[in-house]
Amino acid sequence: MQKNENPGYLSGMKWITRERPKIDRLACPWLIRRFVDADARFIYVPFEEVLEKAAAENAIPFDIPGVEYTHYADQCTFDYIIKKHKINDPAVQVLAPIVRGADTDRHDLASQASGLWAISAGLAYNEPDDYALLEKGMWLYDALYSWAKHLQQVKHTQQPFENQLLDIFNKYLQQEKSSRKIPAWAKELKEIIQDQIDTNLNLSLKGLSETLQVHPAYLSREFSKYFDDLSFGDYIRKLRIDKAIQLLNTTEHSLTEIAYLTGFSDQSHFTRIFKKFTGKSPSAYKKGLAKK
Repeated sequence: MQKNENPGYLSGMKWITRERPKIDRLACPWLIRRFVDADARFIYVPFEEVLEKAAAENAIPFDIPGVEYTHYADQCTFDYIIKKHKINDPAVQVLAPIVRGADTDRHDLASQASGLWAISAGLAYNEPDDYALLEKGMWLYDALYSWAKHLQQVKHTQQPFENQLLDIFNKYLQQEKSSRKIPAWAKELKEIIQDQIDTNLNLSLKGLSETLQVHPAYLSREFSKYFDDLSFGDYIRKLRIDKAIQLLNTTEHSLTEIAYLTGFSDQSHFTRIFKKFTGKSPSAYKKGLAKK
């Protein structure tokens, strides 16, 4: 991480915001200390005291309405600091939508946003001291930055000695075309889908092809050979139906809730696909469970 020298502020400036930080009020201090002013000091006070204490302490208020360092339109304070201080670090650019999504309840902006919110909320719940919480937040965002800078393409099951996906695919291209052995990319693809199906129900052929570095047309053409003679779309739908059956057997969720949890746009679509794969509607399946 490289510090951005900013002649507009003295080193060691005070920054002040409202108490009980969770997302922006932890992410912004991390960003300031790592890229604007390594000696910055932060003060947390009740909301109604921020401006008064800012004047008394000669501190810069942030992440409250009506000050310079705050939210603008759909952007959060973290975004404003990046823009204001011209922070061009690529890993910080990756973090921005994650922080924004967690801070504004827009978890669709980045797949990591909901996880960041959950961890941050849990930290705040467990740690009553705001300054101890800040230090834990620094550790959290250092870790997230390292992931963004070095580990985005690494899976949790991947060991350091394993080849990257591109290397695996290139090795496959060198194999004899007549070989019927399941190619490495197909094995990797199955692992990726299984890893993500519970948390990322919007898997796309284009996104997976980019991860594997395999042309989407080739992936689409070859997919069914290694995935139960199903097209990519049918295979993903089958996994969603398998998940729906699991939820029907183990939870008391309504059919509408299960349709949502398994990634279907509406219950009628869910019912149609469920019947296609099981031969009966979800309601009929559920009634059958009740009779057992």
